[in-house]
Amino acid sequence: MKKVILILFIINLSLLNAMTKKVDKDAIDDWEYNSTQVMEDSRGLSMSMGRVATMAAPAPKSAMLPKKLGLAVGGAKDTNNFKANIDNGYLPKLDSITYEGQFYSHFFDTGLGGKECKALFCPSYSTAKRLNSFSKEEEYFLSVGLNSGIEEKAFKRKKLNLVVVLDISGSMGASFDSYYYDKSGNKVETKEKNSKKKMEIANESIVAMLSHLKNDDRAGVVLFDHNAYRAKPLRLVGETDRQAIKEHILGLTERGGTNWSAGYEEGLKLFDELKLSAEYENRIIFLTDAMPNRGELKKDKLFGMAKKASEKGIHTSFIGVGVDFNNDLVEYVSKTKGANYFSVHSSKMFKKLLDKEFDYMVTPLVYDLELKLNSKKYEIEAVYGSPEAKLATGEIMKVNTLFPSTSDGEATKGGVVLLKLKKVGSGADDIKLSVSYTDVNGKSFSNAGEAKFNTKKSFYYDNSGIHKAILVSDYVSVMKNWIIDARAGCNDRVKWIMEDYPTIMKRCMVFPPKRPIFPTVKTWERSSCKLKVSEGYKKLFHTLKNYYAGEMKLLDDDSLEQELAIINKLLEQKTEAFDKRPIDDWQFRD
Repeated sequence: MKKVILILFIINLSLLNAMTKKVDKDAIDDWEYNSTQVMEDSRGLSMSMGRVATMAAPAPKSAMLPKKLGLAVGGAKDTNNFKANIDNGYLPKLDSITYEGQFYSHFFDTGLGGKECKALFCPSYSTAKRLNSFSKEEEYFLSVGLNSGIEEKAFKRKKLNLVVVLDISGSMGASFDSYYYDKSGNKVETKEKNSKKKMEIANESIVAMLSHLKNDDRAGVVLFDHNAYRAKPLRLVGETDRQAIKEHILGLTERGGTNWSAGYEEGLKLFDELKLSAEYENRIIFLTDAMPNRGELKKDKLFGMAKKASEKGIHTSFIGVGVDFNNDLVEYVSKTKGANYFSVHSSKMFKKLLDKEFDYMVTPLVYDLELKLNSKKYEIEAVYGSPEAKLATGEIMKVNTLFPSTSDGEATKGGVVLLKLKKVGSGADDIKLSVSYTDVNGKSFSNAGEAKFNTKKSFYYDNSGIHKAILVSDYVSVMKNWIIDARAGCNDRVKWIMEDYPTIMKRCMVFPPKRPIFPTVKTWERSSCKLKVSEGYKKLFHTLKNYYAGEMKLLDDDSLEQELAIINKLLEQKTEAFDKRPIDDWQFRD
């Protein structure tokens, strides 16, 4: 009997091995890119080298309320590039830190107050009044909590048509922590020899990303230097030899120049071979370390093509690699429906992020959100946490896209937008609010609500969520104003910026877009600047540290340590005066 069982076991094992070999044999290695193929430059000269997530069957009712998803604003999803520049001794660029990006590193009480949300999107409102510790002005705030009625266990992303468009140009051979481009695109030799190449980090990140695809998803790959190459056509993952594709990607090396438009255009061509349907979410993941110039903003170039593609239901995630990535990109990504932006600090950390959030990053849920504020006494002065803040008027706030976000049942990751209000008249403290938005199928929704300031208290916070949102926005405002002034100080074509402590105290909380010097910053950002802190800002950072630590203690929130760590890093910098160069104060622009 034992012999019979042993024989049957051996037979079954043989059959299992045969089946495994058959599956491996049937899997397709459809990699097309050959790194030895002749490259051509842009002149032809040879060179030697949108829809809602589907819902699973409803869970049985129980005494416990089911855990719901939260929502978070699209656009920048982190501030890794800001931190990476500081860690490596460079002055960050202005858009490397954004309010929405910093918010997304925190969980917020959205102020729903135990009410149940049964719709795709349920805004909740909280108010606060305070005396600003820096400006000594009385301030009024309104937070918009971003809630959803979708149950976390019921959430299921759509099938995915995913095209990865990867930059393999020469700059990707530089180490992650050094500037490759400077001033007008001149190469800066890498000093650090032990750091990983940006190419390696990008390759590892792509492999981590593709590991989250399912058999009924499709994946394709496009590579670009100064030309574009179809490396892998869009094919069902279940029919693809995953291990072979992984090895091909990890073996990629850098070469040639950079043509972002050609890469994106080739990526779009892969979708031409498919009949787009509502069954699939269509997304391009565009990875680059480079610095797209203003020519890429034209209708037929990178950003114009991304906007046009979004109208057809093909959305884009941009991923920046390296400390010298041009964060101007963030602003334009944020204005494109269904788009988001991440920066890769390390392939290990990016893999950790994807393990938790891949399905969320590829699934937009709410489009064209518009909030109207109706009050005779208040109007919107500034918006923190929305990439469309510049479009806010006294009555209207706009957000292009909301993505699903993690909620722990009490707080939501990045789940707020903060409005600063100002008094413009007299009357009741009641504020009427109306919201309109569309889902990914284009169906329109609207709802109405109200908020009210507490007239019995001089200063208060409705809840910890609005308190924390104000604190984090204070930190971002100080950092952005510091970057504006520091970049002015390392540029020899602007007026001298007064760096005395009283002057800095008055302007450190100014909403950065309202600074007169704000539009000029963009023209300074191609050059790298050494990290330095002036005497005036050193004093301000001491004040900020004490204020931040005090508020953190009141909130009893250890997650706020990340901002304190940056403040301490800046306080450790050797104090330096700005270079006293001859001043070219010419102001006329043609």
